[in-house]
Amino acid sequence: MTESGAEATAVQTLARGTSVLELREAFGLRRVYRRFVFAFQTAAFQTGLGHRVRLQFPMRLWTLHPKYLDARGLVALWREALLAQKVLRGATRGYKHHPQLRRFSGLANPPAALATYLAAVQEEAVRRGYKFNASKIGRRRIRGKMTETRGQLFYEWRHLKRKLRKRDVKRHRALLPVKNPGPHPLFRIVPGKVRDWEKVR
Repeated sequence: MTESGAEATAVQTLARGTSVLELREAFGLRRVYRRFVFAFQTAAFQTGLGHRVRLQFPMRLWTLHPKYLDARGLVALWREALLAQKVLRGATRGYKHHPQLRRFSGLANPPAALATYLAAVQEEAVRRGYKFNASKIGRRRIRGKMTETRGQLFYEWRHLKRKLRKRDVKRHRALLPVKNPGPHPLFRIVPGKVRDWEKVR
């Protein structure tokens, strides 16, 4: 298997939730392993006292179009949006008050909005040749678009480029000529500043 072929399989494996240790053993490629290992949304471990501890990791539901994300970012978005969908369905207790969910939780049908969001992420995965399981997406959708501010869009654009500068130099270089990034298909961009729920860094 070539490294590029392993990379595509790695993306699909992580999207299914298979452990990164299994991935490493299956491919034997350290570079692929290092590139795709990332902090999953939640993890649990046993302490010395035997108490089960649940950790929460950062979540980001990008306003940006998913076409700008690298493979690692696209997988992370897929997994985090699936988690968000579960939260908004009331199927898990964690993350209920996560800032990234505020713009969805105030809608008439938050799970349907997340399903609409996820559908575009899955379409981008298909375009790249990845197989993200569409059956995990809720069937109900919303019509129309959600509004989001230009300030929020461009804050995320700068944030993404900082990430790519460290982990995917080639993609970072390819995005440098882009001056007006497009939003995720669910959003319509209007004038405005960075949203108050954003944790600006």
